[in-house]
Amino acid sequence: MSKFIDEVIINVKAGHGGGGAVSFYREKYREFGGPDGGEGGHGGNVCIISKISIETLDKYIPLKVYSAEVGTPGSGKNKAGSKGNDLILKVPIGTQVYDAETDDLLYDFLTDEDLFVVAKGGIGGKGNAFFKTSTNQTPRFSQPGEPGEEKQIKLSLKLLADVGLVGLPNAGKSTLLSKITDAHPKIASYAFTTLIPNLGVVIRDHKRKYTIADIPGIIEGASRGIGLGLSFLRHIERVKVVVYLIDANSMDIVENYQCLISELNSYHESLSQKPSLIVLNKIDMIEDESFIHELISSFGLQNKKIIPISAEKEINLENLLVELDKLLIFYH
Repeated sequence: MSKFIDEVIINVKAGHGGGGAVSFYREKYREFGGPDGGEGGHGGNVCIISKISIETLDKYIPLKVYSAEVGTPGSGKNKAGSKGNDLILKVPIGTQVYDAETDDLLYDFLTDEDLFVVAKGGIGGKGNAFFKTSTNQTPRFSQPGEPGEEKQIKLSLKLLADVGLVGLPNAGKSTLLSKITDAHPKIASYAFTTLIPNLGVVIRDHKRKYTIADIPGIIEGASRGIGLGLSFLRHIERVKVVVYLIDANSMDIVENYQCLISELNSYHESLSQKPSLIVLNKIDMIEDESFIHELISSFGLQNKKIIPISAEKEINLENLLVELDKLLIFYH
């Protein structure tokens, strides 16, 4: 199984251009022909392309140099050198490319098969035939090829999902994702079962579908690097709707919700402003239905949809999906 890597720094090096040739035309009955040195081939580019089939940056080795081919030198009879082959690096959709030195964003891959030239190959040098003039019939010099661009870049993956599931460890995010999508995340009864973000697709009516990301367990202090949250909070930046999943059997569900809001705000204040739902999970473990209504009223939030469900027992999951439909349609 691939290790989930969502950030890596690598070096890229485009190919050098080939040098131009110094050559003079020679044949049996023409001893002193003119210059016929061809130009060198251009160096290959380093390109990055997004692929829907790729989910992680695990195949890239930190600080390794990824190089394109150099252009070949020119030769006599005005023959140009061959262009160096481009190097194509494949990344997941949602990858952002930064200049590692300046931290400037160079490109953001938002669609499949998007192509970006991150380092351009050097231009091939001119051969001596190019420099022939009326006053210099026999130039004995040529141009060297230009060097290709070299950069140190950071590849940073931010998942592209329509809905982001956030919740404290063991809130039931993985179970919910497995019940309403085609995903099959690891599910267990201990904290931090989910060590990587999981993506699933909800198909509503053969025409409409959307993706849901299960973000690994956020705990208090996640935005300061405590637990796993800081590593994965970036993956919720681009979701359209946030689902706050809370264990209805928790000692203080309102405090849990406030903790999640606080951590998202601390990471980036825009996250808590996204359209959202509050979902109380594991209601099948509560025998008194009136207590469920008390839980909902305890939030004291106006204009905030609160939905009680049981992901394990598949209770009220259709109600949840209907509300998500409404928010996503409104978003668009």
